[in-house]
Amino acid sequence: MGRSSKDKRDIYYRLAKEQGWRARSAFKLLQLDQRFQLFQGVHRAVDLCAAPGSWSQVLSRNLRGSAEAPVQVVAVDLQAMAPLPGVLQIQGDITKASTVQQIQRHFEGHSADLVVCDGAPDVTGLHDLDEYIQAQLLLAALTITTHVLKKGGTFVAKIFRGKDVTLLYAQLRLFFPSVTCAKPRSSRNSSIGLAPAPLSGPPRVIVPFVACGDLSAYDPDRTYPLQLDPQSPYRFVPPPAPPIAPPYARACSLRRQRPRGGGEEEEEEEEEEAPQ
Repeated sequence: MGRSSKDKRDIYYRLAKEQGWRARSAFKLLQLDQRFQLFQGVHRAVDLCAAPGSWSQVLSRNLRGSAEAPVQVVAVDLQAMAPLPGVLQIQGDITKASTVQQIQRHFEGHSADLVVCDGAPDVTGLHDLDEYIQAQLLLAALTITTHVLKKGGTFVAKIFRGKDVTLLYAQLRLFFPSVTCAKPRSSRNSSIGLAPAPLSGPPRVIVPFVACGDLSAYDPDRTYPLQLDPQSPYRFVPPPAPPIAPPYARACSLRRQRPRGGGEEEEEEEEEEAPQ
């Protein structure tokens, strides 16, 4: 599909580029903050699995510090990330003690007020497997959180809802007195996954489910015209920060080398003629 079609397909993808966010996921954290006031009183924050850096951008732009308590944001990811003003980047593994030590050194012995994690594995399409791997990633993020988050702090992480999700809720309740499952308005309906199912055996954990973002917000599953504002003509905006050495780079290279058929040649021409 041409660039115009791609921009038209996802409204939050387009808005992210226009507003300078590195990914559409920035709106998820913004809508979560509108509902839960996550940033209130936060001076030190950690963004786990941060690449490409949209949540770090949100934190650096929205946290308010002072001379006595300046804002400190640490972003951690295995992948390299383009630099961000006011954000210390650590290219490391969240399952290793050395990563925890680097965060603690940057905070000079203090604990973080907020830890966020929007990480997700490369999905296979097998929901049970994807749900399990995501749960293990979340538990790895929880482990590092127990070392760097202050008592009474907040932990925000992505979760795949599935049949065994109540077990994960129970594990989180061991560390946090209040656990809530929230779905931002900017999150696609297809990303909900399976609804939680009852567990046999021990009593299941009932966790509140909250929708974030008012009904006037854009619907990510709806198609919008390219020109949203009649007074402002549409223009294509390139991504603010293309990925650095993404894991799919080799696949893209091999695809370019593959002989193209007539249909793909037409598609390439359409993209070249799209508005820049």
